[in-house]
Amino acid sequence: MIYYVLAIVVFAFLFDFINGFHDSANSIATIVGTRVLSPLAAVIWAAVFNFAAAFTGTLAVAKAIGGGMIEQSIVTPNVIFGALLGAIIWNLITWYYGIPSSSSHALIGGYAGAAVAKAGLSAITWGTKWIQTLSFIVISPLVGLAAGFTLMILVYWLFQKVSAKKVDRIFRPAQLASSALLSYSHGSNDAQKTMGIIVGLLVASKGLFVNETGFLHHFYLADNKTIPYWVEICAYTAISLGTLFGGWRIVHTMGSRITKLRPVGGFAAETGGAAAILMATHFGIPVSTTHTITGSIVGVGATHRLSAVRWGLAGRIVWAWVVTIPAAALMAAVSYWALAAATGM
Repeated sequence: MIYYVLAIVVFAFLFDFINGFHDSANSIATIVGTRVLSPLAAVIWAAVFNFAAAFTGTLAVAKAIGGGMIEQSIVTPNVIFGALLGAIIWNLITWYYGIPSSSSHALIGGYAGAAVAKAGLSAITWGTKWIQTLSFIVISPLVGLAAGFTLMILVYWLFQKVSAKKVDRIFRPAQLASSALLSYSHGSNDAQKTMGIIVGLLVASKGLFVNETGFLHHFYLADNKTIPYWVEICAYTAISLGTLFGGWRIVHTMGSRITKLRPVGGFAAETGGAAAILMATHFGIPVSTTHTITGSIVGVGATHRLSAVRWGLAGRIVWAWVVTIPAAALMAAVSYWALAAATGM
């Protein structure tokens, strides 16, 4: 049983890697779309700042996932494993079709689906964190849209007498800073979700490790009030490596298919998206970085004219957002039942 739990921990870090792979578009699509950096340089840039988030900020999001959404008493290794399988399956489906869905909501939906499959609706601890998480499915892209739109209008006003070529020269290096900030905000929010899942697993399995010594003693966790440092570092490493490998199908969708961007537009979209994500992270709200930056890109595109945004594509993306939690929950529930049947637990 100990080795089963250890295998699930490794699998959780695999999800974190896939999260970085899937969500690399969040960090690099705009800077690749504006051709400020090549795809290879962009993923290296993003990965570095994803990892930089490990050394600053709070762990409020990890604690919310680890103990604020699912009744801890019903959590078992199979519930966690089922949650991860459901989230990974949905992530790979949306990656294959180039749809920028939310890895965060896939994981949250998977966790809820596996828990409900085990213990019914009473497994979910309905409260503030669920209200915030579900509300921000709508709020985060709107905040991103408003921030991107407002920043773009402000830039137009400040640089109205400057030629387009000079504006591009100014904002090409500025976009390096805004892209770094977005990558940092992505790491600070998204890596914490996997930490929360691992904490839930370790607390549920604490009886297995309480008398262990040496290496295995590091897996003993009495409660979900603290996050082991090794969990933090491994989570940030995994998501950074995933970003380094990149998800090029989604990069293409977000970097050029929603709307055409110049460096000034990329700067406004990234800065607006990053500000919204960092605000949510500060308050411990597990938001979708995908939703937020997509909304910000749409806001920037809308400053030109409404027809500059491909609303048909944006509509399909929104539908993917809507179905992510229930779809991942269903896949996780089926995964949990299969695991329970296979393991007899």
